[in-house]
Amino acid sequence: MPTWTALTQTAGREAAEAIAELGEDLTPEPVGSGVFEIEDGSDRWEVGLYFTESPDEVALALMAAAWGADPFVISELPEVDWVAHVKRELSPVEAGRFFVHGSHDADKVPEGSEGLLIEAAMAFGTGHHATTKGCLLALDRMIEAGEQPQRIVDVGCGTAVLAMAAARAFPVIVLAGDIDPVAVDVARANVIANGLDGRVECVEAVGFDHPLIESAAPFDLVFANILKQPLIDLVPDMARQLAPGGKAILSGILVTQAEEVIAAYAAGGLPLDRRDDHGEWSTLVVHRK
Repeated sequence: MPTWTALTQTAGREAAEAIAELGEDLTPEPVGSGVFEIEDGSDRWEVGLYFTESPDEVALALMAAAWGADPFVISELPEVDWVAHVKRELSPVEAGRFFVHGSHDADKVPEGSEGLLIEAAMAFGTGHHATTKGCLLALDRMIEAGEQPQRIVDVGCGTAVLAMAAARAFPVIVLAGDIDPVAVDVARANVIANGLDGRVECVEAVGFDHPLIESAAPFDLVFANILKQPLIDLVPDMARQLAPGGKAILSGILVTQAEEVIAAYAAGGLPLDRRDDHGEWSTLVVHRK
């Protein structure tokens, strides 16, 4: 089935969300939409609308003009078996003792490694992104140092790869939350596929805002692989929910944004332990005094 994309950019989240909402009333109507902040500090936002029929270019142009957005760029995508394509393109990732792979590479798990199966179809973070790898390497260093966190949560868990890695490393129940209900379903499926049912509990939550997560606090270890601004917004809750001496592994941060995040966490009583840059992305480990 052919697919068309219609993409625009605008200033401010309010305008972007309004355009996305108006787009749902178009004929033909889009089969999906997305609003994404452009992480360069400009407060520019991208709106994407996705169609299985050629969209109404005049209606899109009027909608963009009404909100002062850039003209929509419309493209027809070729028909591609994306799952097969991803399987061909994604090679396994080694991060310390962890080996993230798809089922097509299950026979490649090195002896002594902790294999984590993430299927290519589960498009909420395969473990191949530098941010996920950075978090896994930070976790691996904690294990090497002999640390034994007892209460662990992954806020913004995606596929739950980080929560599953922690469950493999420590004999505790790990909590995992995500704002997206589809991501939570994907996370639960991955937990079962990795034989960790009952060891990783997945819930729909915004940050720490869920009864199961709140009742388990304070935490010795928190993963938060999200984005710069949500990480900064999370500082007060992180300070409350981390146990004294507890650590948070943070990522989803561009190298150019790292100092701003470090400063925000230090001001909230969570100073930096370590920073590692992987390409254009940073991974931070902070602690509560």
